[in-house]
Amino acid sequence: MYFAALLARTEDGWEASDTELDDVETLADLADLAREATTDDETVLVCIEQDGEWFGVVRVDGEDDPRVFVSDAAAAMRSSYGEILLSDELLGRQPEDPSALDQLVDLDGTKEGEPEGSEDDDGAAERAAATEAETAPAGPLGDAELLSDLGMEEKVLLSLSPEDALSEVADALGCTDVLEAVR
Repeated sequence: MYFAALLARTEDGWEASDTELDDVETLADLADLAREATTDDETVLVCIEQDGEWFGVVRVDGEDDPRVFVSDAAAAMRSSYGEILLSDELLGRQPEDPSALDQLVDLDGTKEGEPEGSEDDDGAAERAAATEAETAPAGPLGDAELLSDLGMEEKVLLSLSPEDALSEVADALGCTDVLEAVR
C-alpha cells in the first residue's frame, strides 16, 4: 500500500491533494503532474510513502529539473512507484538503453552503429546492464537538502523513519492539517 500527495506552495500557504501514480511512468511524468498542480511556477512537493519501508520527496520548482530524495533506494527499487524516482542519473549509472547513444553518433566505426562483436558479447552486455539496473544502494539517496530552505535541515530529513516521515515533513513546512486532510 502506498500514499502519494502533492503539496503546492501558494500565496495563501500550502495546498494538498492526494494523487494516483498509476499513469506515471517516469520522473518526467511525475514532474509534469506536479507542475499541473499550480498555476504559477511555485514549489510543488510530491510526497510518497510505501508500507513503512521507504519514503520519497520530489521537489519541482517551475521548469527546473526535479530534485529527488529517497530514504532507502534499495527498498524503493523493489517498488514500481519507487522506480519512478530512481533515475539513471540519481543512481549514477549509464542510461538504460546505451544503444540509444550509438544511434545519435556512430562512435565505434562500424556501419550504422552495428557492434562488431558476436551475439554472445551482446548477451553478456545486456545481462550486465540488467544486473546494474536492478541494484540500488541501501539507505538514503538523492538531494537531502531539497527541503532546507523550507524548514527541514538535511540531517533531520536523513534521520526520519519511513513510518513518520511525511508527517514530520508536513510539521516542518507548517502544513500538517492540510496533509492529514487528504490522507
